[in-house]
Amino acid sequence: MPQTFHPRANAFTKLILLGGAALLIVGATALVQLNWSNWSSGEEVFVEQPVEFSHEHHVSGLGIDCRYCHSSVQKSQSAGMPATHTCMSCHSQMWTQSEMLKPVRESYRSGEPIQWNRVYDLPDYVYFSHEAHTNSGVACESCHGRIDQMPLTYQANDLYMQWCLDCHREPEKNIRPAEFVYAFGYEERLDEQGVTDKERLAMGRRLVEQYGIQKGRLTNCSVCHR
Repeated sequence: MPQTFHPRANAFTKLILLGGAALLIVGATALVQLNWSNWSSGEEVFVEQPVEFSHEHHVSGLGIDCRYCHSSVQKSQSAGMPATHTCMSCHSQMWTQSEMLKPVRESYRSGEPIQWNRVYDLPDYVYFSHEAHTNSGVACESCHGRIDQMPLTYQANDLYMQWCLDCHREPEKNIRPAEFVYAFGYEERLDEQGVTDKERLAMGRRLVEQYGIQKGRLTNCSVCHR
């Protein structure tokens, strides 16, 4: 029987199969890397806003407390965004002609709220309560990073489930006294005071009891998925 395919066809077929397998491996690896990249998680990605608000200027420069603008952070699931009249309590008297603040003045005149773009956008199936965290010794900077050093706001952590679980499994490593929940540079302050890791852990365990944190329940699915 005459040969249908040239002997080189076998080598060509093997080359195609090997190339296809390599392409699948490279593609799968690229997808995994993309899924864990900042582009996917939003970590360290600046979000454009209608007003270039600087937390660095307002917090570090002027000493404004987080709760002045985010007034519901201690009593609600949402931290809340400031009403325009909160901004105008200062800016009706300073920077009154600033072009950058024109959207603030227009919002105040029209009564239409400023449409801020969300920086931390959790999926709909995730329940997160600012009230529960801040009243249990979890600081703003624990999730939002050193926002007091951010001229423009970005997401400081990846917000993946593993990141949340790391804290929920060992809350004693991440909570602090109530008077430091809205303070920045807490760990650096402990370093300056020479507080050891062992002492910090012991303090954290005392705080877990003080806040009434039921550590065994923190990893229950229903805590975050309701």
